[in-house]
Amino acid sequence: MAFYFEEPSRTFSEFLLVPGYSSTNCVPTNVALKTPVTKFKKGQQPEISMNIPLVSAIMQAVSDDEMAIALAKEGGISFIFGSQSIESEAAMVARVKNHKAGFVLSDSNIRPDQTLQDVLDLKEKTGHSTVAVTKDGTSTGKLLGIVTSRDYRITRMQLTEKVADFMTPFEKLTTAHKTTTLKEANNIIWDHKLNALPLIDDDQHLAYIVFRKDYDSNKENTLELLDSSKRYVVGAGINTRDYEERVPALVEAGADVLCIDSSEGHSEWQKITLDFIRKQYGDRVKVGAGNIVDRDGFRFLAEAGADFIKVGVGGGSICITREQKGIGRGQATALIDVAKARDEYYEETGTYIPICSDGGIVYDYHMTLALAMGADFLMLGRYFSRFDESPTNKVNVNGTYMKEYWGEGSNRARNWQRYDLGGDKKLSFEEGVDSYVPYAGSLKDNVNTSLSKVKSTMCNCGALSIPELQQKAKITLVSSTSIVEGGAHDVLLKDTSNNL
Repeated sequence: MAFYFEEPSRTFSEFLLVPGYSSTNCVPTNVALKTPVTKFKKGQQPEISMNIPLVSAIMQAVSDDEMAIALAKEGGISFIFGSQSIESEAAMVARVKNHKAGFVLSDSNIRPDQTLQDVLDLKEKTGHSTVAVTKDGTSTGKLLGIVTSRDYRITRMQLTEKVADFMTPFEKLTTAHKTTTLKEANNIIWDHKLNALPLIDDDQHLAYIVFRKDYDSNKENTLELLDSSKRYVVGAGINTRDYEERVPALVEAGADVLCIDSSEGHSEWQKITLDFIRKQYGDRVKVGAGNIVDRDGFRFLAEAGADFIKVGVGGGSICITREQKGIGRGQATALIDVAKARDEYYEETGTYIPICSDGGIVYDYHMTLALAMGADFLMLGRYFSRFDESPTNKVNVNGTYMKEYWGEGSNRARNWQRYDLGGDKKLSFEEGVDSYVPYAGSLKDNVNTSLSKVKSTMCNCGALSIPELQQKAKITLVSSTSIVEGGAHDVLLKDTSNNL
């Protein structure tokens, strides 16, 4: 007969943390949220860690290159969505890696015989105001000049005016040889009060551009997540269908870590994909797998070679897998079960495999609960979809600004690749919805607020790190009436909207 779990399947909202002793040293500014992303042996350090325990979901409505850059600045990782062409996804990865390489390969280039209108069109396309003027209009052509917004006035110039007539010519530029170190380049920028320094070869061909904003960004974003070459760390989603072509393209583009995007990870499809990656790249390419909801699923993917494992089926705000198929598990229960399996595996093998809680986060305090229950980091979709940096439209719905948000299992996304059932290249039915979420502003402001709450709660538990939180946390179930008691009740709230 079927196996029955004795305990009910529970969600984060059914639990609270019980305060513990906290010393005078336990203040939010002393809390460190650094966490491992990829597996490591006992006594060693993971090859990839994050400075905050947040990653953005592998979704069309969430994770593109702009989101990846914004989240890396705060210390997390975006997994760029894989439900697009291989070329498009690889290009997004490359843009993230080139954005802050220190030495940036110019992606805004123009010929001197083109016009002001062409400059404006290019600026609209790339969002960059510094345009390199090269003989052939390529990123490595002979450098003839630079155009910035200071070189033209739209109201005073004809759109047909040639670039050669208003650019800053090469003779008036401060440049340096391509062998210049990043430190030397930054010194030149500061000494000459420049915003950008072109680096050229012996034949005056453009090699790179070093921007002042990258130096400033490093000073402003103290937690930013960089690789060994001072480039932003970025992840990318893959599937179990075209991995033989997609994985090499993403690795070539510079992806730091991959993740199999699948509705259910306890399958032979995932093992086949992991086997391919290990055979082709060994341990050089880091890849997460999932999603699973119990001990058996964790053990399967751990033994298949996953570098981290995602937990959660059916708990996302736009996911309707549970009501469509009757399959899944409450996110809190799933996470607790898998965390125990992770710890057992570590004791047996000496290998620690981080787990990522994916789904079920409704309120900021759920983040702290998920970490206390054993998650090393959290994958969030709805949370990040609300921000300026998500790739969706901001719309006015009945006088309120909203952002569009849809699931990978919706008809809009049509991401059939993540449903490993060996069927046709189509969705037979939806497992996600098309929706709106309230617009929330910038990623930076919201992430800082959310993590401030996490740090404060950790201090209430007497913990200054995520591992310490998991060791010290005391968690209690709450009744339905206790949940009501936890919010404002038995009062008439004032309307303070006009005072904001």
